[in-house]
Amino acid sequence: MPWQQKAVIGVDRLLYRLTGGRVTLVSFSGQTGLTLITVGAKSGARRENQVQYVADGASMLVVGSNWGKPHHPAWTANLLKNPDVRVNVRGEVRDVRAELLAGAEREAAWRKMVAAWPAFEDYVERSGGRELRVFRLTPR
Repeated sequence: MPWQQKAVIGVDRLLYRLTGGRVTLVSFSGQTGLTLITVGAKSGARRENQVQYVADGASMLVVGSNWGKPHHPAWTANLLKNPDVRVNVRGEVRDVRAELLAGAEREAAWRKMVAAWPAFEDYVERSGGRELRVFRLTPR
């Protein structure tokens, strides 16, 4: 439901601000989350989005699910245009480079993401079958 999404995002942003990124709603769910700090693809402005991630060695995997909406979230366009970004993981800010995954590499990453959060499969169905963008964030 749209009102739930807005409420969750609002509370998550408040927790992030109050704790310097050390606590988010994702952490209460038992999942791992980060704040993605990007440059807007169109605006050039700083953007911050809280997203779930799955560790993959020294890298992190993120999915542009957009809660199952039919279009990709704006932050994925930001990564495509400006892949050198920062993340805040539990209050620690790191420089990373984003890479859009494709083919077998995407499939392997997708399996890891779904194993961590099975609802990603529901988001694909809800979106009308959109292939969700999967990115690897590698430390720089």
